[in-house]
Amino acid sequence: MSANDRSGLRVASVGAFGRMGDRVRALLDTTVDARLCGALEAPDHPQIGATLAPGVILTSDAAIAFADADVAIDFTIPRATLAALEIAAQRGVAYVCGTTGFTPAERVAIDTAAKRIPIVLSPNFSVAVVVLAHLVGEAARLLGPGYDAEIVELHHGQKRDAPSGTALRLAEAVAAARGQDLDGVLVAGRQGETGPRIPGSIGLQALRGGDNPGEHTVMLLGRGERLELVHRAATRDHFAAGALRAAHWVCGRAPGLYAVEQVLGL
Repeated sequence: MSANDRSGLRVASVGAFGRMGDRVRALLDTTVDARLCGALEAPDHPQIGATLAPGVILTSDAAIAFADADVAIDFTIPRATLAALEIAAQRGVAYVCGTTGFTPAERVAIDTAAKRIPIVLSPNFSVAVVVLAHLVGEAARLLGPGYDAEIVELHHGQKRDAPSGTALRLAEAVAAARGQDLDGVLVAGRQGETGPRIPGSIGLQALRGGDNPGEHTVMLLGRGERLELVHRAATRDHFAAGALRAAHWVCGRAPGLYAVEQVLGL
């Protein structure tokens, strides 16, 4: 079976020429159990109208991009995601979303769409990062509150949101292990006369530069020792592979909002 056969999971790429959209399309070009069936981009994108695969023309109309789709994979920005998600919900197209930076009100819109279609929402589709979050929670629980938690994340200079969704997920893992409300203990950056570190706080620093796909370091600092848990991404291909795995899993599920941990059986 060739990658261009008309069988297999039918996937629409939202943000088809973005950093992750490009990797999703490349993966679909080489897999035998899924294929690109639609491609969506912003109206002013210079490639609008280009043929990306047999029968697939890049469009700015989500209804056209999703016309033949079983599932959409989206790594874009909140505004674009919400617009595309509404069309997917109208058409009954399952959704895999790696977009980050949603406001609380925007998260409500996602919850509303999840009443009509199944959605997998995650800040990171890397299997290793999911394992990292699990290990971070276990380490924080075992070490206890006597160890200070600090998280440092590094991404490419074009990333729009900070802190990263993955860094926040790691901070949530620490807070949950300690029985804390993250909103009450998170310190996202420090400047000026901050005074002594607040006991129980979780520090988070966001670094930006170059073309780095993503690095996350969680430090649990005790007296005379520290434990570091680190994930470094060299490419974006494993994010695309995780998203496609989620796309296979979510199709046929009942409407609802699912986590990538459920996809992996964790």
